Amino acid sequence: MKTISTANAPAAIGPYAQGNIAGGLLFASGQIPLDPETGEIVGSTIEEQTAQVMKNVAAILEAAGTDFDHVKTTCFLNDMNDFAAFNAEYAKSFGEVRPARSAVAVEKLPKGALVEVEVIAEVN
Repeated sequence: MKTISTANAPAAIGPYAQGNIAGGLLFASGQIPLDPETGEIVGSTIEEQTAQVMKNVAAILEAAGTDFDHVKTTCFLNDMNDFAAFNAEYAKSFGEVRPARSAVAVEKLPKGALVEVEVIAEVN
């Protein structure tokens, strides 16, 4: 197993890695909208926070040598009323290839985040 670590995504805030590669797959830890430099939440709206989350996910994918064309995502929303606005911002990360996805509402996310996204990605 190979551990993925990049300064372009937030450092882990607990006992976990940003991601691990095993069997040709990247298993990335969920990303919340933290600024990689400050560790603070970016934005107060679902759109702003989703944009930062997707930047963080992109950095981990890049560090692993893959991209959004090779992912399955799991999305956690603090409020399902944000679903449409989340989708609009989330979709900007994808081209023609749309990933398989799960999206669920949760009671709370770390640091009061509105959204968290984790990915599993094929790594060549």
